[in-house]
Amino acid sequence: MQRLAMSGGQLQVLVSPTEASRYGIDQIEFLIAAHSGSTPKPLAKVASGGELARISLAISVITSKASFTPTLIFDEVDSGIGGAVAQTVGELLKQLGGSHQILCVTHLAQVAAQGDHHFKVSKQPLDGKTHSDVKSLSRQERIEEIARMLGGTTITDTTRRHARELLGQT
Repeated sequence: MQRLAMSGGQLQVLVSPTEASRYGIDQIEFLIAAHSGSTPKPLAKVASGGELARISLAISVITSKASFTPTLIFDEVDSGIGGAVAQTVGELLKQLGGSHQILCVTHLAQVAAQGDHHFKVSKQPLDGKTHSDVKSLSRQERIEEIARMLGGTTITDTTRRHARELLGQT
């Protein structure tokens, strides 16, 4: 949490005995204080979407060695962040990718550039319906897409150079 823009944050796990059921004999509740000086409260009630995504990532990183789940899916785990925190999220996802298959939907270049593969999802209206297309990007297409993510509608030599730098290419 400290590396994911929740400086001073805490995560507590509250385990309370309950009647035996098909769900077990304990009720487990995650309590979070997203920042220093906050009192831990139920995660489901106080965490923003971005905080939930980052806490999920942090838990996945911590438990990855003991997890037998081969594929982890993150949908916009970078919601509400940018800059150095986005870079950290990308690095943590890459670290997880060493032992798991990671599928990650992102809109941030810093996160996308950390992946081993890059797919572009686009949507187009056709016959009154929206159709989605998924395309695996080549090296050059990936540079162009990262540049677009960085620069918006106008892709320049500068955004391409920055995209190559993020991708670790020359």
